[in-house]
Amino acid sequence: MKKSELFERISEKKTHFSKKIIKGAIKEILNQMSILLSHGHRIEIRGFGSFSLHYRSSRIGRNPKTGKKITLNAKYVPYFKPGKKLRNQANIFKQ
Repeated sequence: MKKSELFERISEKKTHFSKKIIKGAIKEILNQMSILLSHGHRIEIRGFGSFSLHYRSSRIGRNPKTGKKITLNAKYVPYFKPGKKLRNQANIFKQ
């Protein structure tokens, strides 16, 4: 789902909010989550999951086109761990 699709779904259900307010709210929530993660904070949304940063140490990788070895620098990568409720809902849809 894209951000624009999320906006459309919410605006269809919540007709008493203006589209400008809904679009601003979605944009601000995602912006604040990005800022918090970039400062090393963990974000937990109960029933949904948690976002955090995981450290990846430097390592030797391989260019998939040429097969040549390259050095990959250490970095932090965003990580999402789904909550129990989300995991259970996902398993219901798979059956």
